[in-house]
Amino acid sequence: MFDNLLGFFIHWGITALSLWGASLVFKGIRFSSTSSLIVSALLLGFANAVLRPLLVVLTLPLTLLTLGLFVLVINALLLMLVAKMVRGFTLSGFWTAFFASLFISILSLALGTLAPNAETTIYRLPTDPSVPTFSA
Repeated sequence: MFDNLLGFFIHWGITALSLWGASLVFKGIRFSSTSSLIVSALLLGFANAVLRPLLVVLTLPLTLLTLGLFVLVINALLLMLVAKMVRGFTLSGFWTAFFASLFISILSLALGTLAPNAETTIYRLPTDPSVPTFSA
């Protein structure tokens, strides 16, 4: 039951760090408290997991027409939605959300590659001394 909980907390922390980094880089993003940052990271993860695939499917013709660039607009709109829902998270406008969502995506990807993956399991071949090994 708790097998995927570690992975959830890792991704939640990565999203929170990315949002915090975006608030340092962009003047139009502000968090009034740490709790608003943590709640925003949780809601942004939920929006990316539930709403984003639905919006991508609904806007598939537009996404194909723009060669996938409309997905960046979807990311910005989801960030704006989270900013409207969380008290203490202010966002100055669409273009700030657009470039901040691009920054958050890149930073989350970079941090995600550095973080330990809870779903990765290391498989090793059993070493049985009775089985002959082939070596040159």
